[in-house]
Amino acid sequence: MPAAHPPTSTGDVDPSFTFHYVQLDLPEEAGPDRRPTTYWDVERGMRGPEPRPDWLVVDAGAVDTELGVLKTGKEADVFLLERAAETPYAARPRESCLLAAKRYRDAQHRAFHRDSLYVEGRGVRRSRDQRALARRSDYGRQVAAGQWAQAEWVALRTAWEAGVPVPYPVSLQGTELLMEFAGTPDGTAAPRLAQTRAEGELLAHCWEQVVQIVLGMAALGWAHGDLSAYNLLLHGEVVLAIDLPQVVDVVANPQGPQLLHRDCANVAAWFAARGLEADGDALFAEAVGLAL
Repeated sequence: MPAAHPPTSTGDVDPSFTFHYVQLDLPEEAGPDRRPTTYWDVERGMRGPEPRPDWLVVDAGAVDTELGVLKTGKEADVFLLERAAETPYAARPRESCLLAAKRYRDAQHRAFHRDSLYVEGRGVRRSRDQRALARRSDYGRQVAAGQWAQAEWVALRTAWEAGVPVPYPVSLQGTELLMEFAGTPDGTAAPRLAQTRAEGELLAHCWEQVVQIVLGMAALGWAHGDLSAYNLLLHGEVVLAIDLPQVVDVVANPQGPQLLHRDCANVAAWFAARGLEADGDALFAEAVGLAL
């Protein structure tokens, strides 16, 4: 039997094989308000949980454009970004999505003076960082800002994966946290619950969702720590919890049960003031049973 010989190349290219190459250049007007997407620049663990939602643009050639300020806060400011990917192929139209970029200030530029109340029970891995925090050096202030961004990132990821209704966490890079924008396609942000005039069935539906948010966090062992109608969004008819950097471990933090009770009392009082029967003590009793 004759030995098998490998096929010889004729030099012809299979006509069914096609290869498209598109050079990824910096945007023509790159600057503080327009930059290449940071999604693939961050470590894998600093990108959002799988499976990614269909609306999220992850094209490596996408450009993030800052559209304006959504919110200024005590410890951070939130900006609206559009992430868009242009494509030369007719089969792939332009992809875009809106994101909220939360950028934490360092301790020197924040007005959040109750850090110690929330950070009890949290650790710092590196002794160098712990010393810098204690000395309140420039580096220590950077570490503190990073701690808050990291804390909210972990809280959002964990809550999202547990089914607690929060904005989808997209990525974390330094002190910038990118997350799902809750609002309309034209960039109008969803209102805070405190800004709405929910009543009747919608008000009762919102209370049921807030109860599930409190209980969902309690099942993780957490209290939100600063829960009120001002950091709950009403996105359509869905209530989302936001502002999670101060989430506390109800067991590890000595103030945990007190903060959990305050969360329950605050939200119940808001609903009760609008005529709904909302029992904060009953909610606390159920939540603390889950958390402890």
